[in-house]
Amino acid sequence: MIRAALAQIQLAFMLLTRLPAGQLPDPAPRISAAAWAFPLAGLAVGLGAALVLLGAAALGLPLALAALLALGAQIAICGALHEDGLADLADGLWGGHTPERRLEIMRDSRIGSYGVLALILSLALRWQALVYLAVLDLSVAVLALVAMAMLSRVAPAALLALLPAARTDGLGHSATSVSWRSVGVAALVALVPLVVAQTMPVLALALLLAVQVAVVFALGALARRRLGGQTGDVLGAGQQLAELAGLLTLCVVLAP
Repeated sequence: MIRAALAQIQLAFMLLTRLPAGQLPDPAPRISAAAWAFPLAGLAVGLGAALVLLGAAALGLPLALAALLALGAQIAICGALHEDGLADLADGLWGGHTPERRLEIMRDSRIGSYGVLALILSLALRWQALVYLAVLDLSVAVLALVAMAMLSRVAPAALLALLPAARTDGLGHSATSVSWRSVGVAALVALVPLVVAQTMPVLALALLLAVQVAVVFALGALARRRLGGQTGDVLGAGQQLAELAGLLTLCVVLAP
């Protein structure tokens, strides 16, 4: 059981980051079995970004620049995987008039105006939210980076459980049959930093979770209606939107 769990964690790192994760055992675990470990990959991403934020602040750099460098570290660790999904989804949803055409646009390696705008808005809002939290308290910004990196990676697992695959190939198709039990385990794993830190009132934590759930189900409904289900791009966009929504919610509930 431990060996299987370690292989699933290894697969989660291989899927969601560009960190070296070694070679999978034979037989390799199914992607659906590794969904519970997605937040652990997020933990590595969040810790890397948090270290950059703390290091930049310790060097005396302005918090705005430190926050931007932390976001850059996030993107580098993940290879812009989730940002690519957000851009592709934005292009597809608003660039096509049928599910087939939208899926075709999403497969195009070229980025369109909707994708560019989505990336600009997402990065700008995440940056400003992180700056705001860092100004409040640097330790709060560090916790936010780690906690939101973990919690937002429950979103792809939930979307896999919620939606059928929109294509007969690709990541979305190969990762079907994720159970809600796995999603629940992923959520419990992701909540550990917030529970251990005990920096948020219960009602604030409940609001944060409610916002995350609302984002996932809203995106799921949109993807089902306009694409017929989920794809790898939908999963990446789900992570980005969940992280953004979480950071903005933290700004609201932690405001003095």
